[in-house]
Amino acid sequence: MILFIYFGLAYLLSWLIWLPLYGPHFGVSGLPILPFHHSLGGLGPLLSAFITTSLFSRREKLKQLLRQCFQLKPFLYLLVALFSPFILSILASISSFLFFQTPLDLSSLILSREFSNFHLGELFAYNLLFFGWGEEVGWRGFALPRFQKRFNSLTASIILTFLWAIWHWPTFLYRPGYTSMDLAGVIGWGFSLMTGSILLTWLYNSSKGSILACAVFHSTIDIAFTSENISQEATNILGFLITTWGILTIVIFKPQNLSRWPKIKISD
Repeated sequence: MILFIYFGLAYLLSWLIWLPLYGPHFGVSGLPILPFHHSLGGLGPLLSAFITTSLFSRREKLKQLLRQCFQLKPFLYLLVALFSPFILSILASISSFLFFQTPLDLSSLILSREFSNFHLGELFAYNLLFFGWGEEVGWRGFALPRFQKRFNSLTASIILTFLWAIWHWPTFLYRPGYTSMDLAGVIGWGFSLMTGSILLTWLYNSSKGSILACAVFHSTIDIAFTSENISQEATNILGFLITTWGILTIVIFKPQNLSRWPKIKISD
C-alpha cells in the first residue's frame, strides 16, 4: 500500500509541475512556464519520498533517508559513481575516432548541448539536485529497498524500471529527444533505462544504501550522454559499454543481491 501511495504521489507531483509544458496537447494552454521548468518536475520523486515517509513511517526512517542522501562511505563507490561515466565516454569517443573517423574533441565531453553556458561545476550541481537527488531519493532510496523486501534484486530492478518509465510519460509530448523517438527508439530507451536501473541497484546495495552515490552516478551518466559534441557513433558505443557493464553485473554478482553484499531491505 505504501508503495502504491508513493508512486501515485510521485507521478502526481511531477506531472502537475510539467502540465504547462505538455498541457497544450490536451487543450490546456496559457499556464505560466518558469525557468528550468522541466527540471522542477524532477523533484517529484524526492518530495513524494519524504512526504510518504513522514506520513506512514517512524521518525527514525525519515532521519535515515536524510542521512543516506549525504552518505559518503564506502568512498570507493562514490568515486566509481563520479568518474566511471566519464571514463567510459572517453573510451567511446576514442573508439569512434579509430573505427569511424569521427572528430575527437575530449574537452567537449564535459559540455552540455542544452546548457552550453554552464561550466562543469554548474552542470553537475544542476543534474545532481534535480535529477540525481530529485529522482534517486525516491527510486532507489525509498522504492528499491521495499521492492527488495519482496523480490530478488534483479526482479526489483525490472519492476522499478517499468514504474520509472511510466513517470517519464509526459516528457514524450514536449521534451526534445523524446518527441522524435519512433518505436525502435522507445524500445532502446527502455532497455537503457533497465540497464541503468540494474547498475543503480548494484551501486545502492554495494554502497550500503548511499543515495548520494546513486544521485552522483545518475548525474554523471546524464552529463556523459548529453555531451555537446559527442557523435552518434560514440553514443552508441557508450551505450554498448554500459549495457555490457550491466550484463556483467548480473553474471558476476547474481540476481539475488546484484552485489557482493546482501541486498538492502526495508519494511514499514
